[in-house]
Amino acid sequence: MMGKRLLTLMLALIVVLAGCVQTKSDVSGEKEKGDTKGGGNNGKVTIELLGTSSGEADMNIVRDQLIKNGFDVKLNIQPDYGSFKAQRDAGNFDIALSSWTTVTGNPDYAVRSLFKSGGDNSDISDEEVDKLIEKASTETPDEYQETYKQLEQRLVVEKAYIAPLYNSFKAQGVNKDVLNPKTVRLAKSRAIAWETIDFNDSSKRETLALIAQQAIGSLTSLDPIKGNDGSINTLNTNMYVRLVNLTDDDQVISDGSLSYNYAIGEGNNDYYFILRDDINFAKVEDGKAVDTGERVGSDDVVFSLNRAKDKNSVPDHRTYSLHESIKDIEVVTDLSELENVKLSGGEGSIREALEKGLDANITELVGDKTAADSHAGKYQVIKVTTNEPFPQVLNYLAHQSAGIVSKKQVESINTYDVANFNIDKDIPYGDQRTVTEGSTYNNHLYASGPYILVKKNDYQADFAKNPVYRAGSEFEPNISNVTVRFIQDADSALSALRNGEIHFFNGVPETKYDLVENDDKLVLQKNDSNAVAYLVFNAGDRDVAKSENLRKAVLYSINQDEFLNYYQGNKKKAYSTVSPLVNTGNELVADPAKVKEFLAEFQAE
Repeated sequence: MMGKRLLTLMLALIVVLAGCVQTKSDVSGEKEKGDTKGGGNNGKVTIELLGTSSGEADMNIVRDQLIKNGFDVKLNIQPDYGSFKAQRDAGNFDIALSSWTTVTGNPDYAVRSLFKSGGDNSDISDEEVDKLIEKASTETPDEYQETYKQLEQRLVVEKAYIAPLYNSFKAQGVNKDVLNPKTVRLAKSRAIAWETIDFNDSSKRETLALIAQQAIGSLTSLDPIKGNDGSINTLNTNMYVRLVNLTDDDQVISDGSLSYNYAIGEGNNDYYFILRDDINFAKVEDGKAVDTGERVGSDDVVFSLNRAKDKNSVPDHRTYSLHESIKDIEVVTDLSELENVKLSGGEGSIREALEKGLDANITELVGDKTAADSHAGKYQVIKVTTNEPFPQVLNYLAHQSAGIVSKKQVESINTYDVANFNIDKDIPYGDQRTVTEGSTYNNHLYASGPYILVKKNDYQADFAKNPVYRAGSEFEPNISNVTVRFIQDADSALSALRNGEIHFFNGVPETKYDLVENDDKLVLQKNDSNAVAYLVFNAGDRDVAKSENLRKAVLYSINQDEFLNYYQGNKKKAYSTVSPLVNTGNELVADPAKVKEFLAEFQAE
């Protein structure tokens, strides 16, 4: 009996200690008195570092570097992203481990959402930062290098809004006994495209599901404008077609998109897209993907992009800042406009550019999508106009948030009042509850892309091929069904790959490359990436929010060489989220003397 009682007490103690939010400080985000300026800590400054269990190695390196430079460190390690976000939203941190991948391949995306005042993911409000972001957005690559250099310096050394850690490579392991590795893409920026993937034995396309993996199982939203994170980027990329796409090395193309061609008008304000007429929306009936009978067309494009750029079109809009450069979206029905507008940076007209490679030249522009007939030369053309010259708009139009949704379907679901939206009673388009197995299941999705999500649970999400997506073309999906397993831990995902439980793993840890390379049934694919890890400072009411000196003391404690050594040279130095895209020449060098100086100035404030 004594042993059982002791075990019960020990288990109870473990439950209490494991609780994420227990104290008033934890819940409200208030700091306990003396936490920062040395109350009870031998006069040392205490820094609370927030992260997830998957980032524990990075947290330990940062902790050791801070301790070496005279700080005390409190680790706040959360088991998953949802718990991490709750802690971050509550302000329970001084510095938080963060990361960003520029999935659009352009530097504006690497800064606008994160650092511009009012940005979707920004805690910064700095007029100089805003000016530099806007200035760079109107410049060509030859011009914007110096502007982004100045922006980085403002973000890092002048104000210490972030502390960069490293730039990652991108690597995935592929089961070459099951999949043809040549069909599995590894793009620098965009999420993986499932439609190209094929089995070695093509006879299994209908009977065997492609099994993929992702870490996050709680999906932000299946409405493409309401999410921009690792839970939905790949899923929405494969569910919604866009006006353009990115190649594996970040070039804008029409391949695999809704447009046959695109062209930029003289002055770089007007962007024209000639639409395909061979894609219909799919829906789910009786657990299968079926044709809705509704073509994807110009009215859906205008509707989708107008709501994408309107902050108030949906509650909790996560991607509006990516599309705020857009002024107007319209359907062009006057053929003479295409003939009279000159092509940017070259000779010829917009019409000539749009007609390149078409089976039939343009004879008529139609406003009704059901009247489009490319074989007869009847096409739909969309014109996107930007507020200022902004060639990088094309990269944003390739992002998953610019996915084309059904105007008819979304309007039929989103009947709530946006200003008075109530999450407890209003079910918006794309809410994961509608695809979750059980009493809440009521799949209302319409997919314009190659796949549609059929159902999900806590362990996986099941997708089916859109039967009316580019049927008969090289872009028709090869494999009929895709299962995405939710495996949070990278080591567990790698084990699942090696055991044949998943067919590929996008995200092989740098320290485990050799395990894949030495496995006879696997192949390691590796590429540069736009992923950057960095520390973000609390911008609320903690001392790091108020004191540049304290932030700079943390900044100069960071030694990037130690990260590179830990990851066996499979990381690169970074200065900001722009680092993988623009060579600014900036570099962060750890400096204990500066740490000591800034700490002294902070404690004297």
